Amino acid sequence: MSRISHVVYDEASPEIRAAWDRVVENHGSVSNMKAVLLHSPTALNAVLEWYSLYEKVKPVLGGRLTVLFCDAISRENACRLCSSYMRKGIVQGGDDPDDLVLSDRDRIIVEFGRKLAADPNRISDEEFAKLGDYLSETEIVELTAFGAMMIVNNVFNNALRIDLDDVLKDFRVDPDIAFASSARYRAFKAEDLA
Repeated sequence: MSRISHVVYDEASPEIRAAWDRVVENHGSVSNMKAVLLHSPTALNAVLEWYSLYEKVKPVLGGRLTVLFCDAISRENACRLCSSYMRKGIVQGGDDPDDLVLSDRDRIIVEFGRKLAADPNRISDEEFAKLGDYLSETEIVELTAFGAMMIVNNVFNNALRIDLDDVLKDFRVDPDIAFASSARYRAFKAEDLA
């Protein structure tokens, strides 16, 4: 159960209601995470910048790899909510989330995401250089900022124990199983990317 209550529209101030209406207008609905973020429109606006970066990254990576990148970060951070959301995207995209087929480019991007979450100080120069084989400097900057915003989402959801949205129930990731080994991504070691 969430550690912070969800904002209730009918009980909210005019400012919060206006922010709620903007979320619905721009995103179609108010998720559990956004219902908690609505306690602070400033915090909400900061976290919603994820979508601005998503719009920069998706045309470069494609929808599938963008979701896999976010999934790698979310799994590394053991974020049940975000991992469930990404699992939904993986399944709806036609992939088996437990048996992914990745190209060399996919593996490099996914591993970069995982390492951003695990310990960005340990991304070697060689691993970083491999990104340059596929992305421009601007694209790397945007991908890194996008990954950092994904980490923000993970931290927020984990620290406040945001409830899983009903639309994610069928895609629920069981943390005791999924995050114990995270075999799909942990199998990618530096030597696999050489």
